[in-house]
Amino acid sequence: MSALRRKFGDDYQVVTTSSSGSGLQPQGPGQGPQQQLVPKKKRQRFVDKNGRCNVQHGNLGSETSRYLSDLFTTLVDLKWRWNLFIFILTYTVAWLFMASMWWVIAYTRGDLNKAHVGNYTPCVANVYNFPSAFLFFIETEATIGYGYRYITDKCPEGIILFLFQSILGSIVDAFLIGCMFIKMSQPKKRAETLMFSEHAVISMRDGKLTLMFRVGNLRNSHMVSAQIRCKLLKVDSLCL
Repeated sequence: MSALRRKFGDDYQVVTTSSSGSGLQPQGPGQGPQQQLVPKKKRQRFVDKNGRCNVQHGNLGSETSRYLSDLFTTLVDLKWRWNLFIFILTYTVAWLFMASMWWVIAYTRGDLNKAHVGNYTPCVANVYNFPSAFLFFIETEATIGYGYRYITDKCPEGIILFLFQSILGSIVDAFLIGCMFIKMSQPKKRAETLMFSEHAVISMRDGKLTLMFRVGNLRNSHMVSAQIRCKLLKVDSLCL
Protein backbone atom coordinates (compact mmCIF):
# COMPACT_ATOMS: atom_id res chain seq x y z
CA MET A 1 0.00 0.00 0.00
CA SER A 2 2.85 2.36 0.77
CA ALA A 3 4.35 1.64 -2.65
CA LEU A 4 1.05 2.50 -4.33
CA ARG A 5 0.78 5.71 -2.33
CA ARG A 6 4.28 6.76 -3.34
CA LYS A 7 3.44 6.01 -6.97
CA PHE A 8 0.07 7.71 -7.25
CA GLY A 9 0.34 10.32 -4.49
CA ASP A 10 -2.30 11.34 -1.98
CA ASP A 11 -4.96 12.03 -4.60
CA TYR A 12 -5.96 8.36 -4.68
CA GLN A 13 -6.93 5.90 -2.00
CA VAL A 14 -6.70 2.10 -1.99
CA VAL A 15 -10.06 0.36 -1.65
CA THR A 16 -10.34 -3.36 -0.93
CA THR A 17 -13.21 -5.08 -2.71
CA SER A 18 -14.61 -8.54 -2.22
CA SER A 19 -16.78 -10.59 -4.59
CA SER A 20 -18.62 -12.55 -1.91
CA GLY A 21 -22.39 -12.22 -2.17
CA SER A 22 -22.23 -10.04 -5.24
CA GLY A 23 -23.23 -12.64 -7.81
CA LEU A 24 -19.79 -12.65 -9.46
CA GLN A 25 -17.76 -15.65 -10.51
CA PRO A 26 -16.10 -17.45 -7.60
CA GLN A 27 -12.47 -16.73 -7.06
CA GLY A 28 -9.84 -19.29 -7.67
CA PRO A 29 -7.67 -20.86 -5.01
CA GLY A 30 -5.23 -18.45 -3.44
CA GLN A 31 -7.14 -15.41 -4.60
CA GLY A 32 -8.15 -12.96 -1.89
CA PRO A 33 -9.84 -9.59 -1.85
CA GLN A 34 -8.91 -7.33 -4.73
CA GLN A 35 -7.52 -3.79 -4.37
CA GLN A 36 -8.26 -0.91 -6.68
CA LEU A 37 -7.42 2.77 -6.76
CA VAL A 38 -10.31 5.17 -6.37
CA PRO A 39 -9.83 8.96 -6.73
CA LYS A 40 -10.34 10.83 -3.51
CA LYS A 41 -13.12 13.37 -3.32
CA LYS A 42 -11.51 16.76 -2.89
CA ARG A 43 -13.01 18.50 0.07
CA GLN A 44 -13.30 22.24 -0.12
CA ARG A 45 -11.27 24.13 2.42
CA PHE A 46 -13.09 26.24 4.96
CA VAL A 47 -10.21 28.76 4.87
CA ASP A 48 -7.66 28.94 2.05
CA LYS A 49 -3.96 29.06 2.76
CA ASN A 50 -3.88 32.74 1.84
CA GLY A 51 -6.39 33.49 4.62
CA ARG A 52 -9.48 33.94 2.43
CA CYS A 53 -12.62 32.46 3.91
CA ASN A 54 -14.66 30.31 1.52
CA VAL A 55 -17.98 31.05 3.19
CA GLN A 56 -20.43 32.90 0.96
CA HIS A 57 -23.44 34.78 2.22
CA GLY A 58 -26.73 34.09 0.50
CA ASN A 59 -30.40 35.09 0.67
CA LEU A 60 -29.55 38.41 2.29
CA GLY A 61 -31.91 40.48 0.16
CA SER A 62 -31.01 43.69 -1.71
CA GLU A 63 -27.37 42.61 -1.76
CA THR A 64 -26.56 44.71 -4.83
CA SER A 65 -27.88 47.90 -3.25
CA ARG A 66 -25.74 47.26 -0.18
CA TYR A 67 -22.61 47.12 -2.32
CA LEU A 68 -23.59 50.22 -4.30
CA SER A 69 -24.22 52.19 -1.10
CA ASP A 70 -20.48 51.98 -0.41
CA LEU A 71 -19.25 52.33 -3.98
CA PHE A 72 -15.71 53.41 -3.15
CA THR A 73 -14.99 50.34 -0.99
CA THR A 74 -16.65 48.12 -3.59
CA LEU A 75 -14.28 49.43 -6.29
CA VAL A 76 -11.28 48.94 -4.02
CA ASP A 77 -12.27 45.31 -3.32
CA LEU A 78 -12.73 44.45 -7.01
CA LYS A 79 -10.12 42.50 -8.91
CA TRP A 80 -7.48 44.39 -10.86
CA ARG A 81 -8.94 43.59 -14.28
CA TRP A 82 -12.30 45.11 -13.29
CA ASN A 83 -10.59 48.14 -11.73
CA LEU A 84 -8.64 48.83 -14.91
CA PHE A 85 -11.75 48.30 -17.02
CA ILE A 86 -13.79 50.79 -14.93
CA PHE A 87 -10.84 53.23 -14.90
CA ILE A 88 -10.51 53.25 -18.70
CA LEU A 89 -14.27 53.20 -19.31
CA THR A 90 -14.97 56.14 -16.98
CA TYR A 91 -12.33 58.36 -18.54
CA THR A 92 -13.35 57.40 -22.08
CA VAL A 93 -17.03 58.15 -21.46
CA ALA A 94 -16.23 61.44 -19.69
CA TRP A 95 -13.93 62.59 -22.48
CA LEU A 96 -16.40 61.72 -25.23
CA PHE A 97 -19.23 63.42 -23.35
CA MET A 98 -17.35 66.67 -22.80
CA ALA A 99 -16.02 66.69 -26.36
CA SER A 100 -19.59 66.27 -27.58
CA MET A 101 -20.67 69.27 -25.48
CA TRP A 102 -18.01 71.45 -27.10
CA TRP A 103 -19.03 70.20 -30.53
CA VAL A 104 -22.71 70.96 -29.78
CA ILE A 105 -21.85 74.54 -28.80
CA ALA A 106 -19.86 75.02 -32.00
CA TYR A 107 -22.66 73.47 -34.06
CA THR A 108 -25.48 75.57 -32.56
CA ARG A 109 -23.50 78.79 -33.00
CA GLY A 110 -22.60 77.94 -36.58
CA ASP A 111 -18.86 77.96 -35.89
CA LEU A 112 -18.31 74.83 -37.95
CA ASN A 113 -19.25 76.62 -41.19
CA LYS A 114 -17.90 80.09 -40.33
CA ALA A 115 -14.60 79.08 -38.76
CA HIS A 116 -12.59 80.05 -41.87
CA VAL A 117 -14.23 83.49 -42.23
CA GLY A 118 -11.65 86.17 -41.55
CA ASN A 119 -13.69 88.65 -39.44
CA TYR A 120 -15.75 86.03 -37.57
CA THR A 121 -15.02 85.28 -33.89
CA PRO A 122 -16.00 81.71 -32.96
CA CYS A 123 -16.59 80.33 -29.48
CA VAL A 124 -13.47 78.18 -29.67
CA ALA A 125 -10.89 79.09 -32.24
CA ASN A 126 -9.83 76.45 -34.78
CA VAL A 127 -12.59 73.94 -33.97
CA TYR A 128 -14.01 72.68 -37.26
CA ASN A 129 -15.42 69.20 -36.44
CA PHE A 130 -15.71 66.63 -33.67
CA PRO A 131 -12.04 65.49 -33.74
CA SER A 132 -10.87 69.09 -33.33
CA ALA A 133 -13.36 69.55 -30.45
CA PHE A 134 -12.05 66.37 -28.84
CA LEU A 135 -8.46 67.58 -29.18
CA PHE A 136 -9.41 70.93 -27.62
CA PHE A 137 -10.96 69.16 -24.65
CA ILE A 138 -7.88 66.96 -24.14
CA GLU A 139 -5.58 69.98 -24.34
CA THR A 140 -7.70 71.81 -21.78
CA GLU A 141 -8.28 68.87 -19.42
CA ALA A 142 -4.64 67.74 -19.43
CA THR A 143 -3.41 71.38 -19.25
CA ILE A 144 -1.25 70.81 -22.31
CA GLY A 145 -2.06 74.17 -23.89
CA TYR A 146 -0.60 74.05 -27.39
CA GLY A 147 -2.07 77.51 -28.04
CA TYR A 148 -3.71 76.66 -31.35
CA ARG A 149 -7.22 76.17 -29.94
CA TYR A 150 -8.57 78.52 -27.26
CA ILE A 151 -11.82 79.99 -25.91
CA THR A 152 -12.76 83.52 -26.92
CA ASP A 153 -14.56 86.13 -24.83
CA LYS A 154 -17.57 86.12 -27.18
CA CYS A 155 -18.88 82.81 -25.83
CA PRO A 156 -20.42 82.88 -22.30
CA GLU A 157 -21.76 79.34 -22.65
CA GLY A 158 -18.25 78.14 -23.41
CA ILE A 159 -16.95 79.77 -20.21
CA ILE A 160 -19.68 78.05 -18.15
CA LEU A 161 -18.90 74.71 -19.79
CA PHE A 162 -15.20 75.22 -19.10
CA LEU A 163 -15.92 75.73 -15.38
CA PHE A 164 -18.13 72.63 -15.31
CA GLN A 165 -15.42 70.65 -17.10
CA SER A 166 -12.81 71.67 -14.54
CA ILE A 167 -15.01 70.67 -11.59
CA LEU A 168 -16.04 67.37 -13.17
CA GLY A 169 -12.47 66.49 -14.10
CA SER A 170 -11.24 67.16 -10.55
CA ILE A 171 -13.97 64.91 -9.08
CA VAL A 172 -13.27 62.06 -11.51
CA ASP A 173 -9.51 62.31 -10.96
CA ALA A 174 -9.84 62.35 -7.17
CA PHE A 175 -12.23 59.37 -7.14
CA LEU A 176 -10.46 57.07 -9.58
CA ILE A 177 -6.86 57.93 -8.72
CA GLY A 178 -7.65 57.66 -5.01
CA CYS A 179 -9.24 54.26 -5.58
CA MET A 180 -6.23 53.00 -7.53
CA PHE A 181 -3.79 54.38 -4.95
CA ILE A 182 -5.56 52.69 -2.02
CA LYS A 183 -5.78 49.40 -3.94
CA MET A 184 -2.05 49.47 -4.73
CA SER A 185 -1.16 50.26 -1.11
CA GLN A 186 -3.06 47.25 0.26
CA PRO A 187 -0.63 44.46 1.22
CA LYS A 188 -2.84 41.64 -0.03
CA LYS A 189 0.10 39.72 -1.51
CA ARG A 190 2.02 39.88 1.76
CA ALA A 191 0.57 36.51 2.72
CA GLU A 192 2.33 34.89 -0.26
CA THR A 193 5.64 35.09 1.63
CA LEU A 194 4.22 33.58 4.83
CA MET A 195 4.66 29.81 5.08
CA PHE A 196 2.48 27.56 7.20
CA SER A 197 3.29 24.00 8.12
CA GLU A 198 1.38 21.47 6.04
CA HIS A 199 0.33 19.47 9.09
CA ALA A 200 -0.85 20.56 12.52
CA VAL A 201 -0.30 18.47 15.64
CA ILE A 202 -2.07 18.11 18.95
CA SER A 203 0.14 17.50 21.97
CA MET A 204 0.31 18.21 25.67
CA ARG A 205 1.36 21.75 26.49
CA ASP A 206 1.31 22.94 30.10
CA GLY A 207 -0.89 20.02 30.99
CA LYS A 208 -3.45 20.75 28.25
CA LEU A 209 -4.04 19.40 24.78
CA THR A 210 -2.88 22.13 22.40
CA LEU A 211 -3.20 22.50 18.62
CA MET A 212 0.17 23.62 17.25
CA PHE A 213 1.51 24.60 13.82
CA ARG A 214 4.47 26.60 12.55
CA VAL A 215 4.51 29.92 10.69
CA GLY A 216 7.54 31.20 8.76
CA ASN A 217 8.33 34.55 7.11
CA LEU A 218 10.36 34.37 3.89
CA ARG A 219 11.20 38.08 3.83
CA ASN A 220 14.03 39.68 5.77
CA SER A 221 11.80 42.52 6.91
CA HIS A 222 10.26 42.10 10.34
CA MET A 223 6.54 42.19 10.99
CA VAL A 224 5.71 44.53 13.87
CA SER A 225 2.64 43.87 16.03
CA ALA A 226 1.65 40.87 13.93
CA GLN A 227 -1.56 39.11 14.93
CA ILE A 228 -2.69 35.62 13.93
CA ARG A 229 -6.34 34.57 13.94
CA CYS A 230 -7.28 30.92 13.61
CA LYS A 231 -10.60 29.27 12.86
CA LEU A 232 -11.31 25.77 14.13
CA LEU A 233 -14.07 23.89 12.36
CA LYS A 234 -15.49 21.16 14.58
CA VAL A 235 -17.69 18.54 12.96
CA ASP A 236 -19.75 16.34 15.28
CA SER A 237 -20.35 12.79 14.14
CA LEU A 238 -24.00 11.84 13.81
CA CYS A 239 -25.31 8.41 14.67
CA LEU A 240 -27.50 7.14 11.85
